[in-house]
Amino acid sequence: MRAFAAFAMAGAVALVGCSSQPKPTLPTYEQAAVHPFLQANRDAMAKLLAGLPAADVSPLLVATIVDVNDLRVSSPLGRTLSEQYSSAAAAAGIDVREMKLRGDVFVREQTGELLLSREIKDIARVHRATAVLVGTYSVAGQYVYVNVKLVRSESGQILRGYDYALPMDRDVQRLVRKPTGDY
Repeated sequence: MRAFAAFAMAGAVALVGCSSQPKPTLPTYEQAAVHPFLQANRDAMAKLLAGLPAADVSPLLVATIVDVNDLRVSSPLGRTLSEQYSSAAAAAGIDVREMKLRGDVFVREQTGELLLSREIKDIARVHRATAVLVGTYSVAGQYVYVNVKLVRSESGQILRGYDYALPMDRDVQRLVRKPTGDY
């Protein structure tokens, strides 16, 4: 009987301990709208475009941001960055060409639009692009370092570059994972 009483008391203490732990709160739409990840990427595009006449970069192609260790590989992070840069550039009044709508650009599944330097001129010519946004990310311990550049499509001249870091929070950790097909 004593053993049962001790077991019951331990169970009651455990239940009280569980009820005192706060439940995690889910983010709100308001919090999502001002998330620092979004703002960091908008700021990166604003820095790239600051002081450049729209004619110097319009029309613009945005390539998928790739892993610096293998320029043929991207991740959900690289594709998300590219999409956000495209939106920010369009919001700034730049004529951004959507490559996914064209059948003449090979879009590799799970990777996105990868523009290797030898392909930039040909693809830009097809899309009549003045400039291309290219970039890399590098996964480190506590941060992911991002480098983006606006490149003149005909000459390869770098018009502007910008570097920044994203904290390796839970969302970024999930975005840098390489696709495995195990979704």
